[in-house]
Amino acid sequence: MIRNKYQIKGVVQGVGFRPYIYTLATRFNLSGFVYNDSQGVTIELQGKVCDIELFDETFLDELPPLAHIDNFEKHPIPLKDETTFCIIESIHEENMGKTTLISPDIAVCMDCLEDIKNGGKYHNYFATNCTNCGPRYSIIETVPYDRKNSSMKSFTMCESCKEEYQNPLDRRYHAQPISCSHCGPKLELRVKNEELKIEGDEIFSLTARLIKEGKIGAFKGIGGFHLVCDSTNDKVIKQLRQYKNRPTKPFALMCKNLAQIEQFAFISDKERELLTSKEAPIVILEKLKVNSLKLKISNNLAPNISKIGCFLPYSPLHHLLFEHLESPIVATSANLGDEPIITKSEDIAKLLPFIDFILDFNRDIVNGVDDSLVQIVDEKIQILRLGRGYAPKVITLPFKLSQNILAVGGSGKNTISLAFEDKIIISPHIGDLDSFKAFEYFTRTIETFKRFYDFKPDIIVCDKHPNYETTKWANELKVKNEKLKVVKVQHHLAHIYSVKAEFGLSSDYLGFSFDGTGYGEDGTIWGGEVFVGDVRKYHFKQIKLLGGEKAIKEPRRVALSMLFERYSLDEIFSKRVLKHRTFDLPLLKTFTQNEIKLLHQSYEKNLNAPLTSSVGRLFDGVASLANLTHFQSYEGEAGLLCEMAYDKNIADSFPYSLENNIIDIEFDFFDRNLVSKFINTLVDIVIKIAQKEQLEVILSGGVFQNKTLLELVIQKLKDENINYHHNQKTPTNDGGISLGQIYYAFSHLHD
Repeated sequence: MIRNKYQIKGVVQGVGFRPYIYTLATRFNLSGFVYNDSQGVTIELQGKVCDIELFDETFLDELPPLAHIDNFEKHPIPLKDETTFCIIESIHEENMGKTTLISPDIAVCMDCLEDIKNGGKYHNYFATNCTNCGPRYSIIETVPYDRKNSSMKSFTMCESCKEEYQNPLDRRYHAQPISCSHCGPKLELRVKNEELKIEGDEIFSLTARLIKEGKIGAFKGIGGFHLVCDSTNDKVIKQLRQYKNRPTKPFALMCKNLAQIEQFAFISDKERELLTSKEAPIVILEKLKVNSLKLKISNNLAPNISKIGCFLPYSPLHHLLFEHLESPIVATSANLGDEPIITKSEDIAKLLPFIDFILDFNRDIVNGVDDSLVQIVDEKIQILRLGRGYAPKVITLPFKLSQNILAVGGSGKNTISLAFEDKIIISPHIGDLDSFKAFEYFTRTIETFKRFYDFKPDIIVCDKHPNYETTKWANELKVKNEKLKVVKVQHHLAHIYSVKAEFGLSSDYLGFSFDGTGYGEDGTIWGGEVFVGDVRKYHFKQIKLLGGEKAIKEPRRVALSMLFERYSLDEIFSKRVLKHRTFDLPLLKTFTQNEIKLLHQSYEKNLNAPLTSSVGRLFDGVASLANLTHFQSYEGEAGLLCEMAYDKNIADSFPYSLENNIIDIEFDFFDRNLVSKFINTLVDIVIKIAQKEQLEVILSGGVFQNKTLLELVIQKLKDENINYHHNQKTPTNDGGISLGQIYYAFSHLHD
C-alpha cells in the first residue's frame, strides 16, 4: 500500500474535474479525497501500487472536455486509516496565493440541448448547463470557483437540483450555475416599458414574432446584451445602423445551424470545425455569389465586401428562440458609441427609445465579455478579437518569474495581461479606450484580475505613447508608489513580442510589424517597421498625414499627400497628359480647388501634417487612388476594400528601393491594377528583406488581418524555405499589445 499527494494546476475548477477523479479513484479501488483550493486541485490517493499506477496512466488521457492541466506534482506521504474516497469542500489557505485558472464561458453542450428537448425538468429552460458547458468567467467574482463566489449565490437550489449537484456520478456535480425553472434565474420579455406576464415557450414565440415583424430588440447573452433584428429586412437594418451610428461596418449573423449558413456562405472544413466548437466564435466566411444564394439576406449586412461574420447559437436561450425563427438574425454587441458591451438591465433599458423589446433574465453578468472573432488563414485559426470561449487566455512559461508583471496594452482594441509564477494571462477584449465608460471598464477589469489571483504588480508595462490613457494611468501609479517599476515598450516592437510570447520564442528574429499607427521613438508615427531583434532596421518611406488624425478617417487626404510627394500643384490642376495619364482622378473631385490649395500649404509648411511610415495608411491612400473609398466609417475599412479588389491573376508589382534601409515604393497612381500590384509589392518586400537578413521571420500588426496579404506572404515564405511565425491564437492587432509588452518586460528583466 502507498499514499500519494497530487497538486494539480490549470483549468481544473468548474469543469467536472473532481467528479472525474472520484470516478477514477473508485474504479481503481483507491481511498483518499480531492478538493479545490486557491491554486487548483489537491488529491490524496491510497491503495495498491499497481492500482495507483493504473490511475496515473489513465487520468491524463480521459480528462473532462473543458479541463486542461498545466502541471502537477506528486509525492509520497504517510498512509492513513481510511477505506473510501470522497470529495471535500474547497479550501482556501490564507497565506497561499491564488493561481487556479478561470475557465472561459463555453457553448451549451449536446447533452444539455437534449435535456431541453426531452420533456424533463430542464424542458425549454433557457439557463440549462452542466460541468461541460455554460457560463464561467462571466459569472465569477473570485476563486475558488464555488457557487458562493459567483452571481448564482442568490439562487437557492431546489431539492432536485441539489441532488444532482451533490451526486459525484452526475454530470452536474458541482456545476456552480446549476438551476432549473423552479429555482433558477427567470426570463422576462419587455415590450417598450411593459413587462409581459408570459413565460416558457410563449416568450420565445412572441420574441420571434416581433423580430419577423421588423422590430429591433435586445437580448441577454452570456457575456452581455446583443441588439437583434431580422437579417433579411433591409429597412430595419438601415434603422439599426442609424441607431448605432454604424454606416457600413459589417454586422455579424447568428444562424440556426450550418445548413442555414451554407445557403449564403461557403464553409471550409476548418471553418465548420470552428463554428461548431465549444468556443462558438464568430467566424468570417466568404459569401456565395449572388446567383448561388439559396437564402436572401440583406445587402446592408456587410456592404461592399464579399465576407460575412457568422456564428451559431451558443446558449439554450438562443436555441429555444431559433425553434421559432426561419431566418438568421443580426446579433451585434449592445453598446453606446465607443462604450463597452452593456451587461446590466438598467443600462439596456436606456435604449428603449431606440429598441422595441428586451429579452432579459435576472442572473447578473459579473464580467462582461464580447463574442470572439476569428478567421482561417492558411488552414490555421487567426483570432481577431479575443473574447467568449477563448478568454481569459493562458500561456504557460517554461520557467517561474520572480516578480509579478502587469501590462496595460494600448489605446485601441485594449486587453490587459498579467504574469506571475509560470503563467501569462490575457484578459478578454476590452475595446477602444475613447470614452470615460470604456476607461472605467479597463480599470474594473484590472481590479477583477487582481482579485482573482490576489495579484499585486511589481512591474507595470505600458506603451511609449505619452498621451495614451493607459500610459498616463501607469505613470500615475508610479507617482503613488515609488517602488513600482514602469517599463515602456515601443508599440510595434510589442507586436513582434506578442508572437514570440505565443510560440515561446527567444533570440533574434526578423520582425515585420505592419500596422495602422503607433508612437515612434523618433517622435513620428510608425506603422511600417522591420526589426532585426529589438532594433528597427528598415521602415517605409514616410508620408504626411494631412490634417493629422482626420486623415485616418479620410483616405483621400493620404492619397493627396502621396500625389503632393510626386507632383506639383500646377501639374495636378492642369489635368494635362503626363506620360499618357491625366489628373482626372476621382479623389480630386471630392475636394474643392481651394481645399486642395490649403492642404498643399499644410503639406509644404508641415502644418498639422505629421509624418508616418504606416502600411495601414498606405492601404488607405491606395484605396482612395483606386476610387474604392475616400472616407472610412470604421478602422480598416479601406484595407478590407483593397483585399476585396485584389486580382489573383495579376502577378506584377511596383519597383521599390531599400536605399539607406528606407522602403520606397515607386507607385504608378494611375495603374488600373494599382491595388493588386501594391499588395504584390508588399509580398516582394518581405521576401527580399528576409533573403537579405537570413533570419526566421515574424509577421504581426493589424495590417496582417488582411487575409489575402498574409496568405500570399506565407506561400512565398514557404516557397523560399524561410521559417516564419505569426499570431494565431492571440490577436495580431492591438489586442495582442499587452501580451507583447509583458513578454518584452520579463525578457529584459536583467538588462
